[in-house]
Amino acid sequence: MFHLTLSTELTSRCPEYRGAAVYAEVVNSPFSEGLWQEIDAFTQELRARDTADSIKQQPAIAATREAYRRLGKDPSRYRPSAEALRRRLLRGLELYRIDTLVDLINLVSLRTGYSIGGFDADKIQGTDLCLGVGQAGEPFEGIGRGVLNIEGLPVWRDAQGGIGTPTSDHERTKMDVGTRHILAIINGYDGDERRLREAAEMTQELLRKYAGSRDEEIMYFG
Repeated sequence: MFHLTLSTELTSRCPEYRGAAVYAEVVNSPFSEGLWQEIDAFTQELRARDTADSIKQQPAIAATREAYRRLGKDPSRYRPSAEALRRRLLRGLELYRIDTLVDLINLVSLRTGYSIGGFDADKIQGTDLCLGVGQAGEPFEGIGRGVLNIEGLPVWRDAQGGIGTPTSDHERTKMDVGTRHILAIINGYDGDERRLREAAEMTQELLRKYAGSRDEEIMYFG
């Protein structure tokens, strides 16, 4: 099993951080009709309720944006993924349909405001993961984004290097239809352990419902 830790560089500037990780054996699929019914229902609720300004005030999103500022990154230029997903829906665009695991993680992120790293656990190098701060010139290929400047971004690293930030995860550890083990890391910069637990349990429930998950384990840290 994975061992997740926080660097002192991260905790000194973001002491409120609390995290949860969900690990499970899964069966991925290209598309899930039931899952997309839930995504479409949330989309209608969001468009009826929220604005671009109110999105930034959602507690988990606001806390992630503040963490970016503390680490020296402009959150309006490098948006946390949960904010970017909500803004996309508000612009009248649909979410990209990737596969069931990615779509499922996106739904949890949309509902909770947490930026969530969804990784193919079998592609992670080693079992030790540490959340630190991106350095100048540190190589990172964001999924569908090419080379991403992660200086000043929170970054999860395995034995080989960075695998995920709240803005984008790395191509090297991304999930695909062949993924059989998922590691989902929920990043809570707001320090609200109750909401974090709800997000982890929501992830677990959706994995059981749409990805036939088993042997799940939830880890809390920070």
